[in-house]
Amino acid sequence: MRLILIPFGLFYGFVTWVRNKFFDWKILPSREFGLPVISIGNLSTGGTGKTPHIEYIVRLLNEKTHIATLSRGYKRKTKGFVVAGNQNGFEDLGDEACQLKNKFPGLIVAVDEQRVHGIENLLESKPELETILLDDAFQHRYVKPGISILLTDFYKLYANDYVLPAGSLREFKSGAKRADIIIVTKSPKVVSPITRRRIKKLLNPRDHQKLFFSYIRHGKLLPVPGIDYRPENICKFSSILLFAGIANTYPLEMYLKDKCGDLKTLLFPDHHQFTIQDINKLEEQFSTIISRNKIIVTTEKDMMRLRSPQLLDRIKHLPLCYIPVKVNINKEDREEFNQIILHYVEENRRNNSLH
Repeated sequence: MRLILIPFGLFYGFVTWVRNKFFDWKILPSREFGLPVISIGNLSTGGTGKTPHIEYIVRLLNEKTHIATLSRGYKRKTKGFVVAGNQNGFEDLGDEACQLKNKFPGLIVAVDEQRVHGIENLLESKPELETILLDDAFQHRYVKPGISILLTDFYKLYANDYVLPAGSLREFKSGAKRADIIIVTKSPKVVSPITRRRIKKLLNPRDHQKLFFSYIRHGKLLPVPGIDYRPENICKFSSILLFAGIANTYPLEMYLKDKCGDLKTLLFPDHHQFTIQDINKLEEQFSTIISRNKIIVTTEKDMMRLRSPQLLDRIKHLPLCYIPVKVNINKEDREEFNQIILHYVEENRRNNSLH
């Protein structure tokens, strides 16, 4: 099937290559702004961990500069520029932006399909703003970031992938040359020197590009807001049903398999908007698990899409909880990565550019 689809991938890749050349040749405009702008994105269609990496940088910078995040708000029901408030849900912002606002209540979180328009509105409405983080903006070239971070999955490196529809790449692998930093995500906590050399050879970063590795840290089980169930230690459960609609569940599946005797899954496409029919499937599958010591686990992003009153009323009787994740830059890379980000922001923050 891939062989059949490769010609279509070549055509799709050629179209995106021409578009990129128009930006390189300045036929299409790419705008710079007078404050630090950091972009995080990928070459693939998703699942590399963009939002947890945004969260990592927010934690790194939160007490040092006034930050805003800006994304398009994928699958939201609103249009145009929206700044997250206390009453906004995933229908207004999309699940990823909603997750950021839920985790960092004081953070400025905005969405706009047109990033230039979004930044202009942020600068006008938030004069104290000093730094902007662009989520999933590697292909959005109308904004020229000061630092462009490209993510690639340790188990699905872009160097081994193909352009859509033969693979999952949004453009040819050569687009990686635009990145300033490449992060191999979901890697082991300790990456051997042999593995580092192998991946570096495979990705072949240019002289100006830095290559780092990051890994996932799973948190403790947490209750879903609106549900009375309070989870215990995850190791106390003999059976777990994973209920999720994200691009890649394999890291969470591997983690949960080590914590229980029997793991079942009920999976949906990425950003899936859950319905009553989905809850019916959940109840049915959960009832078939022959164990009194069982639980339902979902992800933090999925939890955002389960908080509508209609769905909460149907799931409030279930032993449903979610498991948050964080990423950390591998120990060998952490100090250098942090210093690159901190130095860039300190040297280019908005209040400096205004003097």
